[in-house]
Amino acid sequence: MNKFDAPESSRRAVLKNTAALSVLALTGISGFMVPHVTYAASLTKHSMTPDDVIKSFKVGNTRFREGKMQQHDFVAQKISSQEGQFPAAVILSCIDSCAPAEILLDTGIGETFNARVAGNVQNEDILGSMEFACAAAGAKVVLVMGHTACGAVACAIDNVELGNLTGLLNKIKPAVEKTVYEGDRTGKNMAFVDAVAKTNVALTVEHIREHSPILKKLEQEGKIKIVGSMYHLVGGEVEFLS
Repeated sequence: MNKFDAPESSRRAVLKNTAALSVLALTGISGFMVPHVTYAASLTKHSMTPDDVIKSFKVGNTRFREGKMQQHDFVAQKISSQEGQFPAAVILSCIDSCAPAEILLDTGIGETFNARVAGNVQNEDILGSMEFACAAAGAKVVLVMGHTACGAVACAIDNVELGNLTGLLNKIKPAVEKTVYEGDRTGKNMAFVDAVAKTNVALTVEHIREHSPILKKLEQEGKIKIVGSMYHLVGGEVEFLS
């Protein structure tokens, strides 16, 4: 775990400036004429509000969908983040290999905390990690991200049993019961699977508030926002839920 409270040192500033100049030298670019190159390294102490962070995620997802993602200098980001971290958000998303949140939102090293588990469900360990991210390291947003065609949700719908997976799927089943849907309520019906996945995101957001007084208080004070979202495999949009 990095020293989250480390002050930004002059050495770190030099590293960041050097990284920026290196990019310019290698590409032959002067000034900031190309908007999609990450000249700076990882985030430093920032004054972004929760709404600012959410807006930046929406813009990043637009870049992803349009194929205009930033050219991240991961080496520079790695170097600049080794003395401290100031991520803007903590993201709870599904383990699905087709839904890597950092890429979908076009973020780099040091910009987000990321927790991944099948079905993007919360548990005590994840809640503790979120509390560290927000209360200690200053993250402004807790983002729960589900996705369409989720295999874990389909398995929960069909009452699949498989070792330790059985207990995890039990945490998704309340969303199956609470989803209002007329039609085939099986895991083969992707429309129903998507509806349950969306309900599951909403319930997870509720559970985070219910089981973490720390995060709930931070949200009530306006210091953070806890929000849900759905990633659409077709088209690539990350839909932010109200």
